[in-house]
Amino acid sequence: MNSYSLDYIDDLYVQYIRDPASVSPGWRKYFDEFSLVGSATEVEANGASPAAGRVAVAEEEGPGAHALAIRDEALWLAKMQDRIDNLVREYRVRGHVMARLDPLKLANREQPELNPETYGLSQADLERPFTCENLNYFNSRTLGDILTKLRNTYCRSIGAQFMHIENRNIRDWLQRRMESCENRLELSRDVQVRIYTRLADAAIFEEFVRRKFVGAKTFSLEGAESLIPLLDLALEKAGQHQVEGVVLGMAHRGRLNVLANIMGKRAQSIFWSFDDPVPDMHRGGGDVRYHLGYSSDWTTSTGAKVHISLCFNPSHLEYVNTVAQGRCRAKQERQKDDRHSKHMTILIHGDAAFAGEGIVQETLNMSELPGYTTGGTLHVILNNQIGFTTMPEEARSCTYATDVAKMLQIPIFHVNGEDPEAV
Repeated sequence: MNSYSLDYIDDLYVQYIRDPASVSPGWRKYFDEFSLVGSATEVEANGASPAAGRVAVAEEEGPGAHALAIRDEALWLAKMQDRIDNLVREYRVRGHVMARLDPLKLANREQPELNPETYGLSQADLERPFTCENLNYFNSRTLGDILTKLRNTYCRSIGAQFMHIENRNIRDWLQRRMESCENRLELSRDVQVRIYTRLADAAIFEEFVRRKFVGAKTFSLEGAESLIPLLDLALEKAGQHQVEGVVLGMAHRGRLNVLANIMGKRAQSIFWSFDDPVPDMHRGGGDVRYHLGYSSDWTTSTGAKVHISLCFNPSHLEYVNTVAQGRCRAKQERQKDDRHSKHMTILIHGDAAFAGEGIVQETLNMSELPGYTTGGTLHVILNNQIGFTTMPEEARSCTYATDVAKMLQIPIFHVNGEDPEAV
């Protein structure tokens, strides 16, 4: 029911007045049982509808006026329902803007489009029940309940951009998955402990490097340590889906932490590169350690083996994207993996580089081409809110660094890195 069906409801009710048997049983029951006003308690709590003021007149003037009052009530409810539907859609489209993503709280998060008053809904309507069939697993509830569910789903630590996807089946699937759990998974204690452990490992590593090698180039992961539990659980999930190999591509930032805590490289080997025992061998190569790759086998909690390959990093930002994708496609070709299900790529980017380097768009553009596709890539963008010493508003013309990815029919999730369980 929406504003486009008001004339239809009007005609249907006139038809019912003339001959109740001429309308369907559902509509006949609705019109038969429709109440002009509720109890005194309901009226006091919810306020009277526009038709309520006509009740006395209806009682005095007979069936015609009574029918007119019921029709007005039905039209009013239809208009209100249309406003609710528009509000729900706006949260799906713009809810990410109000999400709590910025630990520094620098951005203005006010959005008039997400304010009920914008749609003519008042405080008195918060306790009024409405039907909300298009809000998954949430049928008839009060407006207050509907707003709580929308804000929990789209405006907490995860902001979802998915309404740009043209395929309605994909959009509906995403809506069902997110709205059924309000975009928050109930994690077991074991998983929570695992996240905490990996987070602690990442933080301790960065603290040790900072204290031990004062003044050395470190390209620290500080502020984005939740990348380590993210990769940990991503590899675990890959193993559950029978993925045999993962190709990792990333820039300098956080590489040493990934080598130590994900790839399993011995800390002694990593720290040895800082000591530089033979300076003449490495003259001019102070950041060589941040270009080196590595490979190892990852064992999941169920005993599955996943081979991980961290690509050597070229000096130019984001050039590793095509290298990693090419390696993954080559593995698939070699194993005749036509479904692209046995190997996958994970690419880790900086926010400024993802928006600023043209090779990012070029690589994304090849993702659906038969000769180049790898079946999908997990892109992780680390946003420390400053890139190349430049603030975002002075570095790009779009709202998010990820806006270039909207050229593809894929969802984009913005997550507060200070909330590891959301990550």
